[in-house]
Amino acid sequence: MDILHLVDRLEELFNESRSIPFTQSVIVDEDRMLDIIDQMRVSIPEEIKKAQQILAQRDRILAQSQEEANRTIALAREKSDQAIEQNNVVQAAQSRAEQILLQARADVEATKMEADEYVLETLTRLEMELDRSINQVRNGIRAITSEKQNRQPQPPKPGVT
Repeated sequence: MDILHLVDRLEELFNESRSIPFTQSVIVDEDRMLDIIDQMRVSIPEEIKKAQQILAQRDRILAQSQEEANRTIALAREKSDQAIEQNNVVQAAQSRAEQILLQARADVEATKMEADEYVLETLTRLEMELDRSINQVRNGIRAITSEKQNRQPQPPKPGVT
C-alpha cells in the first residue's frame, strides 16, 4: 500500500476524531490507528525497496553510459589508427578522434549528472514523506498519551471537603 495513502488515512482518522472540550486533545479510535500504523510499518520497507530500485536503475544507466563511452573510444582509436596509415589525413583524424573522445566524456558526465539528480530528487522526496509520516505518528502517540494522562483520576487536594 502506498505510504502517502496511509498517511492520508491517519490524517483522516485524526480529523474524524472527537475533540475533548477545553483541550487540544482528541479521542482517536485506537484499533484503527494501530491498524494504520501496522500498515505503515509494512509499507515503509516497500518505499525503501523502491529507492533501492532507483539506485540500481542509476547504476545500470551509468554502466550503459560507460559501455557506450568505451565503444566510442574504441571506435575513435580505430579511426585514428586508420588515419595514421594515411599520411595526408593524419592531423584531421587525430583532431576528430579527440573531438569524439571529448564528446563521449561529456555525454558520460551529463548522463551521470542526470542520473544523480534523479536519484537525489527521488530520495529527498521519500525522506520528506517518511519524515511527515513519522511526525504524524509521533503526534498521534502524544495525543493518546496526553488523553490517557487526562483520564487518570486526580488525588483529592488536602483541606478540601
